[in-house]
Amino acid sequence: MASTGVVIDPRYLEHDTGAGHPERPERIAVLLSMLETAPAFHQVRARPATGDELAMVHDGTYVEAVAATERERPWFALDADTPTSPRSFATACLAVGGFLALLDAIMARQVANGFAFVRPPGHHAERHRAMGFCLFNNVAVGAAYLRRQFALQRILIVDWDLHHGNGTQHLFETDPGVLYISAHQYPYYPGTGAIDEVGRGEGEGYTVNLPFPAGFGDAEYGEAFQRIVEPIARQYAPDFVLISAGFDAHARDPLGGMQLTEAGFRDMTRTLLGVARDHGGGRCAAILEGGYDLTAIRSSSTQVLSELVGEPQPLPAASPPSRATPLLERIRKIQSRYWRV
Repeated sequence: MASTGVVIDPRYLEHDTGAGHPERPERIAVLLSMLETAPAFHQVRARPATGDELAMVHDGTYVEAVAATERERPWFALDADTPTSPRSFATACLAVGGFLALLDAIMARQVANGFAFVRPPGHHAERHRAMGFCLFNNVAVGAAYLRRQFALQRILIVDWDLHHGNGTQHLFETDPGVLYISAHQYPYYPGTGAIDEVGRGEGEGYTVNLPFPAGFGDAEYGEAFQRIVEPIARQYAPDFVLISAGFDAHARDPLGGMQLTEAGFRDMTRTLLGVARDHGGGRCAAILEGGYDLTAIRSSSTQVLSELVGEPQPLPAASPPSRATPLLERIRKIQSRYWRV
């Protein structure tokens, strides 16, 4: 069994967001180039998601509205940040379906884990609307698919994108079958993800938000994963670990103010792989979210993929003091109502 599956397809270049837009085709082009020299992996063929698959998390009327951008409303803006072109609907369906193909390959034990390098990203997309460059919520459809298709009971989604995944949180905030953990810059777009947003109803306690101020980097994320993320994840004992892997928290990114480096992304991946090995048979899949500096996307993706493959690349050790302790203590007090932290 090949250890790691990868989804990538030149058709992801076809979603045209227009000149100057941060979520541009070059984000995939740089990854196509990176994979030419990446550690050994098994390529998983992308396929389009079906309407029934999209309907697991999205309203049918909304899906039809996105589909209309293919012919009836070409070059349309679904919101102020989310333009579409005649190929955007097809590309978005391929992004969701590519992730589902990777999940199928992992469940069939053709690969142990994997990374879906897709666009457009997804974690801002709500049930009824596009938002923040996102058309369909790729990772949310994936979580729903694992539960419906394979009867898995507990799905962990960890989102380290710079921005809070409002869509993912809202789609599962009443559902204990999905534990959503997000580390994000706050206050910042989209304005959600406060420390006291912990889920509702039966899902109370199954949303964990780590709202970080600008300037946090490897040391702070590392402390948060050690003190909060890993203990909660292990108590949840997920059947499958999904990673919303945005690289816009990298220090080079033009849209954010965080200071993560490749080492930080590597270490977070290593932690989550450990959770997956101990509780989910090693089943772990990452999907690309944001990240708008091409050098940072390439170098960070290389580190994550190397961890997944099991051939970690050396990086200089850095251990600056963490400034996150007071904030993490506040988070601990809130989450201790639900978890042993």
